[in-house]
Amino acid sequence: MAELHIKFQNKQYQKRSADDITKAVLFVPTLLSASIVLLIIIFVAQRGIAPFIPSEYEELAVDAILFLTGNTWFVSPNVYGVMFIVINTLIVVFGAMVLAIPVGVLSALFIVKMAPKIVGNLLSGAIELLAAVPSIVFGVFGLGIITKAVVGIASVFGTQTAGGISTMSTIIVLALMIFPTIAIMSITAIRAVDINLEKNSLALGASKMQTWLNITLSSAKSGIFAGIILGIGRAFGEATAVSMVAGNAGSGPTFDLFATTRTLTSTMLLGLKETTGLDYDIRFSVGLVLIVLILSFNLILTRIKKRIGRYSV
Repeated sequence: MAELHIKFQNKQYQKRSADDITKAVLFVPTLLSASIVLLIIIFVAQRGIAPFIPSEYEELAVDAILFLTGNTWFVSPNVYGVMFIVINTLIVVFGAMVLAIPVGVLSALFIVKMAPKIVGNLLSGAIELLAAVPSIVFGVFGLGIITKAVVGIASVFGTQTAGGISTMSTIIVLALMIFPTIAIMSITAIRAVDINLEKNSLALGASKMQTWLNITLSSAKSGIFAGIILGIGRAFGEATAVSMVAGNAGSGPTFDLFATTRTLTSTMLLGLKETTGLDYDIRFSVGLVLIVLILSFNLILTRIKKRIGRYSV
């Protein structure tokens, strides 16, 4: 008995040692990833705060209050305003969400539950390919196709637009870009729903459509919401495609869908013409505002996701 007890203890010790080694190995890439994110934030913050420090730019130092509350991007020599750009960014992202979320979720439901298996696999593969398309391609497509469509829509409403360069074009391009992310995550979440829940609903007399909409989507809501969070993150951070169709308005905010707009990312991208100076560093200030905005939204949405996840069918 004593020998068996010793062998058992040795096996337990070996298992704990293997677990400790595995944890240590996994901790290294985790720490590396977190360190990279932290270094990026520190770098952006260091460069972004510099324009507001008198010792850095002396009489050209930017007024932080005017920067955070201003409705005009630049007034010579050192007045910058970012509030209207934040509002424009929120408008564009919200518009893209309104378009992409219903289409992405319902497309996922159709692929998993309604379409024949071959058709579903083809559509799922097409969506995955769409997710891999570079942003510059979306920008070119938006500039060549979507802007022309927006010109036609504007003419129907009896208004004009700058060749289709507008808030509406930006919203449509962003919606196309975040749709695959939402759809793919929704497909995965819907496939993970316990089939017995659907069988029970059908047995109680509910139709297939009622079951899919009320039971399946409700059970998959946590995974669907995770896809929405990822999609919103991409919408906030997209720069190239947005810059090609937004127009970079100098003041705002822009509430007219057919007028040119300006987002935080387009402001950063189109202004990086130099490698030093106030006009260069102020782009990092915009980036710092963007980081704070994204982190705030992620925290809010993650809290909502946890709250939603508590309630199951």
